[in-house]
Amino acid sequence: MHAAKAAYETLPDIALAELAAARDAYAIRTITTRNNQRLFRAAWSVVHSHADAEDIVQNAYLKAFAAIGTFSGQSSLSTWLTRIVLNTAFDHKRSADRRRAALSQENISMIEDHRAASRSAESPERQVARAELSRTLKEAVAGLPDGYRSVFVLRDVEDMSVRETADALNMSEASVKTRLFRARRLLREALEPDLTDLFSDSIAFAGADCDAMTARILDSLGLTLN
Repeated sequence: MHAAKAAYETLPDIALAELAAARDAYAIRTITTRNNQRLFRAAWSVVHSHADAEDIVQNAYLKAFAAIGTFSGQSSLSTWLTRIVLNTAFDHKRSADRRRAALSQENISMIEDHRAASRSAESPERQVARAELSRTLKEAVAGLPDGYRSVFVLRDVEDMSVRETADALNMSEASVKTRLFRARRLLREALEPDLTDLFSDSIAFAGADCDAMTARILDSLGLTLN
């Protein structure tokens, strides 16, 4: 018999992983809803595409849940998942042989349907200004060198620690600090400093997007919530 749904939120990572390995639907839902946005942003930092990032996260989840019995708890479950997503994203990028210079605006555009209602009361001028700021910032981040972009997203957008970021990207903590410093400097050269705070909203992945991702993962695993 399942514990109360709320109890899953208090379980430690290793317990959630064990339940997920046993195909406990509530454990899997807890893991996905807790990590969807971070993993989406990590994937986007590599491929710059909303659609590709969603596909990468879904594929990475399926890989992760197939191997979750091997999770040892040496890192956090979030870091373990982030590493799988980044590896999947890098594989995707290599196989597609993308060139950043060839990316069109369509590839990096983000549609925030779940925020549309709250913005409907804004004046057309304000909506245009917001969209332009969001577009400008995303283009600036997408234009960062590959080695800097993922570090920036994981550290400054997702607020992962230096150690977590180093583990996820398989690099030294010193390299994380150096690349973050250089990424921030490059962004400052292109943007007003206070625009950086807008980036978190510009690639949000919550609400309907988050729920849909969780539903697809459960469906792919043949699971339903009672």
